[in-house]
Amino acid sequence: MDPLNQLYFVLVNFLSIFSLSSLPITAIIPKANVSLSVPPSQLVENLCNGKAVQNRRFCLKALSTPKVIAAMDKTQLGTLIMKLRAANAKAMLNVYNEIIKKPGSLQALKALNCCVEAYKYAIFSFEMVSTELVEEPQTANYDVAVIGPEVGNCEKELINGKVRAPQLLARNQFMKYYVSMGYEITSTLELENPNYY
Repeated sequence: MDPLNQLYFVLVNFLSIFSLSSLPITAIIPKANVSLSVPPSQLVENLCNGKAVQNRRFCLKALSTPKVIAAMDKTQLGTLIMKLRAANAKAMLNVYNEIIKKPGSLQALKALNCCVEAYKYAIFSFEMVSTELVEEPQTANYDVAVIGPEVGNCEKELINGKVRAPQLLARNQFMKYYVSMGYEITSTLELENPNYY
């Protein structure tokens, strides 16, 4: 790809990311330097201090909404987290779908299609987990755990496809943080409510 087309592709990707999302950008990428709008509940504090959580500060910011703070127990908190994550994954899927419409190399198209499939899978899994938390915490834990490798494959494909869009890689990293939060809450629920077969 000649340098002018490459620059065009990067600019289109950049603009697509920030203009096409159906959610405000802070719903997808919380600003790390902004103070929390609502003090975290003890449930949120405990979750964000968990071993599986990859970025405590990100966790506290992402879960600083009044609805999440009002969660009365871990199951309710987990359900809210999964619904928020599904919404974030849908926003990212929309971004990838719009970028695919733009001209680019076959390698880039392959990478973007891989990411579309990864985010479709993430949406399906997050929505499924929100219904499994009460009855099947072990299954919910597994279903959250397998989202991370799917997003990781998307990331590898973007790098291998030479898709120069650091914003996409950053958002994939944030999705990994969300997965770690989901894994933490489902692990906790699994330990508290073992499902004996």
